[in-house]
Amino acid sequence: MIEPGEAIGLVETQRAELFTAERPLLLGSGRQLAPVEVAFETYGELNEDRSNAVFICHALTADAHAAGHHGDPERRGWWDNLIGPGRPVDTDRCFVVVPNLLGGCQGTTGPSSIDPATGQPYGLRFPALSVRDLVTVHRRLLEHLGIERPMAVVGGSLGGMQALQWALDYPEEIGGAALICASSRLTAQNIAFSAVAREAIMRDPDFNGGDFYGRERGPELGLALARMTAHITYLSEEAMRQKFGRRRQDPDAPPVEPGVAESDFDVDFQVESYLRHQGLSFLDRFDANTYLYFSRMMDRFDPFSEPEAFQRMKQLVTRFLVVSFDSDWRFDTGHSRVIQRALARAGAQVSFREIESPWGHDSFLLEIPEYHRTVQTFLNRLLEEQ
Repeated sequence: MIEPGEAIGLVETQRAELFTAERPLLLGSGRQLAPVEVAFETYGELNEDRSNAVFICHALTADAHAAGHHGDPERRGWWDNLIGPGRPVDTDRCFVVVPNLLGGCQGTTGPSSIDPATGQPYGLRFPALSVRDLVTVHRRLLEHLGIERPMAVVGGSLGGMQALQWALDYPEEIGGAALICASSRLTAQNIAFSAVAREAIMRDPDFNGGDFYGRERGPELGLALARMTAHITYLSEEAMRQKFGRRRQDPDAPPVEPGVAESDFDVDFQVESYLRHQGLSFLDRFDANTYLYFSRMMDRFDPFSEPEAFQRMKQLVTRFLVVSFDSDWRFDTGHSRVIQRALARAGAQVSFREIESPWGHDSFLLEIPEYHRTVQTFLNRLLEEQ
């Protein structure tokens, strides 16, 4: 038994085949997909009436490993500071479920999976996805676990988009939804950044039309550049100033003499080294095709524009928490305000908080006291109302 306040220890990623050839997944596009296997992790214990489930939806480049470790206590899950005994998502009181998304590359069926019709990886023959398709798989995972109704669905960025879609499509199913630095509709600037990232991947000479699996090289350069570009948008200017400023990678390097022709374009400043590291380390854990599918799925997300959206919102019993960060310029506070106002106009119960943080969009991954208190208060209230 983990003592309150301690971190979660060793955890294991589980796998479940949720859709089969006899019972395929019907996607919003009309296409069918089978088999569909989902990788997921759980933390805490399900209570007797199965009412304490908190479902975590991950962001663009995360996975099912949100907390604890897989053997190395120094390498912990991506939301380990939020999930655990006595933490905002309290595993002493909640049963936490975290899947790798449909279309992913960390154990869930995606473009790198084998297409049973050909015996080869799907590549770009994998069907197009919508956020609604992700929710369909999430709900089937809960059915597999014997859970009819999640107490809460929590997610940051793309994770918050999934929580919003879930609540809109099934307005009486979720007790609470925490949408953290999320968006209901990407701006032209958001789409532009994603377009540049996709171009970097697809123009890589080793992309091979998405069929790079099993080859000596894949689109490593393009994927690294996509990650570097995206990572710039996840940090605020102040965060970069505090972390790097104009410090050089080699503080003892001689200054560049004025008037001397520049011939060295390798890493000089610390921020360049950081971005290069982010790009290269990304190659070990992410699939280029998954990046294409997920980023395009986000571009097309626009649930409030659907004809029946407002009528569905009038039926909402979900209590919402919408959180933004004042330095986030990728999904700035205006995105959260759009969500809050649309829900409020429909009569939904919605609380909004803008949290002060210098760390930009990445703030939702960090241990910021006011942010953690806000999430903890929200979930505690849901627990007390059980």
